[in-house]
Amino acid sequence: MILKAAALALTLFAAPAAFAQQQPPTTTTGSDLNAVTTAVPILTVGPDSRSAALGDAGVALSPDANAPFWNAAKLGFVENDMSVAFSYSPWLSNIVDDMSLNYLSGYKKVSETSAIAVSLMYFDLGEIQFIDAQQNPLQNYNPKEYAVSVSYGQALSEYFSVGIAARFIHSNLAGDVNVSGQNTEAQPGNTAAVDVGVYYNRDINQSLNLGLGANISNIGGKIAYTENEDKSFLPTNLKIGTALKYNLDAFNSLTLVVDANKLLVPSPGADTDQSVVSGIFSSFGDAEGGAAEELKEINFSGGIEYWYNDLFAARVGYFYENPDKGGRQYLSTGLGIRYQKFGLDAAYLIPNDQGNPLADTWRFTLALNLD
Repeated sequence: MILKAAALALTLFAAPAAFAQQQPPTTTTGSDLNAVTTAVPILTVGPDSRSAALGDAGVALSPDANAPFWNAAKLGFVENDMSVAFSYSPWLSNIVDDMSLNYLSGYKKVSETSAIAVSLMYFDLGEIQFIDAQQNPLQNYNPKEYAVSVSYGQALSEYFSVGIAARFIHSNLAGDVNVSGQNTEAQPGNTAAVDVGVYYNRDINQSLNLGLGANISNIGGKIAYTENEDKSFLPTNLKIGTALKYNLDAFNSLTLVVDANKLLVPSPGADTDQSVVSGIFSSFGDAEGGAAEELKEINFSGGIEYWYNDLFAARVGYFYENPDKGGRQYLSTGLGIRYQKFGLDAAYLIPNDQGNPLADTWRFTLALNLD
């Protein structure tokens, strides 16, 4: 079915940060590429510059306006009464000039120990020309994907909080394109999902603070782009991480962050007709290569953040994915500045392979904090 293939190829091209998750198994440099596949992989891409500069780690990082994406439980420990942030990233800028990832998020405290947040992720894929099986042009179309979320975090004690988020997801990859001679018609993919998370934060002593976090995101219904095709799993993802902050003195601090991620969807070769809940539980033991392959499906990210007097930040991070599961590996760097109520962050991604479409990826975030 040419339309289905076009939609999948379009998703692959549009979400290179989830590069391997949309590729069919193949062989590269003598290694079997056996990546886990999902629909709407852009949902796993960290949109904000702070975490992007830390190798896309953030589940246990100190809370800010972007907390709903990483872990809604962090909203139970936000400091400002209200905060809003907007992030923008030109996408595949070294290949095309009309794709972008945008993220708008803000929270409001409802009590001293809780906050509610609303966020919007919007992915503009630029203009695409569709063709049929005979290579005849059909029409031009501008595919778009977005997710609207409402999140709530509540501290249950001085050190521990829980959070939940509800999300509506819309993925329109082909508009109303009709394929001549084939009994198929494109349709937008719509579904809903939820996140659940926990967060622990405690001062070990006057100089050391420990943060621990865990979050399961995008637990939701499967999605399809035509009436006749099999539905695909959302990128349900388990993220576990830590953040260790050390105050060097009254003006300087360092924070070390480390995250581990695993997609909770069927491995390649496993049953894709099972339910979402069944797929989550079976994902821990359904890989054809056994435990060794299950371990390969875990991605690691981490970085170091330096702050001077809570005014200036410098960051560096690294992301690692096993070569058999996609092979995304890249260094990230970034800077941040805070002045009164405003904050500005930037991140730059440097992949190991300079031929990677992720090369020269920038992210920018502007924040406003109100007491």
